Amino acid sequence: MLFNSITFALFFLVVYLLYWFVFNRNLRQQNLFLLTVSLFFYSLWDWRFIILLLFSICLDFFTGNKIYKNSGSKLKKRLWLWLSILINLGLLGFFKYFNFFIDNFSGFVTLLGLKPNIGLLEIIVPIGISFYTFHGLSYVIDIYKEKIKPVNSFIDYALFVSFFPLLVAGPIERATHLLPQIQQNRFFSYNKATNGLRQILWGLVKKVVIGDTCGEYVNLIFDNPSHHNGSTLFLGALLFSFQIYGDFSGYTDIALGTARLLGIDLLQNFSYPYFSRDIAEFWRRWHISLSSWFKDYVYIPLGGSRGSKIQQVRNVFIIFMLIGFWHGANWTFILYGLINFIYFLPLLLLNKNRKNIKIVSVNNLKSKFITFCNILLTFGLVSFARVFFRSKNLEDAFFYFSNMFSKSLFSFPDIFPKTVFALLICFICIEWLGRKDSFAIEKICLNWKKPLRISFYYTLVFLIFYHIGKDFQFIYFQF
Repeated sequence: MLFNSITFALFFLVVYLLYWFVFNRNLRQQNLFLLTVSLFFYSLWDWRFIILLLFSICLDFFTGNKIYKNSGSKLKKRLWLWLSILINLGLLGFFKYFNFFIDNFSGFVTLLGLKPNIGLLEIIVPIGISFYTFHGLSYVIDIYKEKIKPVNSFIDYALFVSFFPLLVAGPIERATHLLPQIQQNRFFSYNKATNGLRQILWGLVKKVVIGDTCGEYVNLIFDNPSHHNGSTLFLGALLFSFQIYGDFSGYTDIALGTARLLGIDLLQNFSYPYFSRDIAEFWRRWHISLSSWFKDYVYIPLGGSRGSKIQQVRNVFIIFMLIGFWHGANWTFILYGLINFIYFLPLLLLNKNRKNIKIVSVNNLKSKFITFCNILLTFGLVSFARVFFRSKNLEDAFFYFSNMFSKSLFSFPDIFPKTVFALLICFICIEWLGRKDSFAIEKICLNWKKPLRISFYYTLVFLIFYHIGKDFQFIYFQF
């Protein structure tokens, strides 16, 4: 059930009405209802996935309690923690990476002159497994670090892991942030509801109008790179960056808006990443919940930035390799992580990785020009790396680059979608104007006169219905 479908709109309407008008008598009723709805929502993808999800929930609920009860024994605490980590990562590794390792092992043995007879398994990767696995791990690790206490209610914990707006593609929530909201009474708020509706509206614009429209041309270009000149392939890489941003941040906006309509605030996952002035800033603004998860649970335990420069480089390298590999069992994702590490390395060595912390602003003509050039350079570097992200394998990626960096790179593109460029210019302008808010149209038109404000919203709705109907699943559903 896709967030940009009429089916989901009807589904959520029913859920919303029942949630606020039938199951609003007490907190336990609300949570039990949301848990039932979430499990039903997940079962629509494949009912077999429910078994694995429930096992993961039970595992971390049980081990979390065991860690807390054995707080007086460091050894027992550590044993229960590692039991949870190993089982969780073992399941994730089996479903997502088993065939990758077997295939590469067979290739390596073949190079040695042997003929291994190891077959690959027909494994269906459960949707959202990378996300809900990290939800559970954050809960268990935070109990181990004594940041939180385990919850007494299994229903509350199960809802924390399986809450349907974030279940299949995040954001990756923290127990310290979401569980307290699940455990306290929620009351209807008109302001929160209208804010949620605006965020859903903007999320649909991102996904349907920007992401899917760009996706049509991206598929056309990436699927037939030998049929296009270098400038068209360059354009395809740029359009893919807009596609994946519109697609993934659009999903996130819909998820956050949906949750807000139910009285729950989820973590912000994007903060205008394409206005970043360097790669370090980009990764602080792109898929925030993932990069911050690795920072808190891997980078800092490794020593973070406290050690020598060599140790810092090592820690950053590990993080980018994990980010790349988290995305999928393919060498293209590993190389994607490596390229981003190479981008990041000069900033780290020169101690400039925290130079651009605040939201981008411009004061004079000189700063405008420098900022604009830095933004363009960062976006270009990101788009370059994304060719590996989009390609099916390394061979396709290198073939794409070899055709792109040719003499035809300086010719006029044989595909030049003027309408898409007009949409992108309008989209970028709105994002720029709203860059200080949690999403672009949160406050951008609240002070406008009512006829103008309503016209703006109706224009967005019209654009959504005009472009809807393309068969594009959310990109991050595969992760």
